[in-house]
Amino acid sequence: MPKLKTHTGAKKRFKLTKNGKVKRAHTNRRHILNHKTTKRKRALRKATYADKTNMRALKLLMPAR
Repeated sequence: MPKLKTHTGAKKRFKLTKNGKVKRAHTNRRHILNHKTTKRKRALRKATYADKTNMRALKLLMPAR
């Protein structure tokens, strides 16, 4: 059976951590930033983890890792 290919869109957006969690960036940081508070924009810079309900699907998109 051939190797499973990694989903190229997923590999650009997500990283798998050593503990098996899926790390991702926050949304709402692209445009219309002038009405968002500085505190909110600063918090959006930091990475977060994907929700556990999406973990299985995301790991299937990145099987080689």
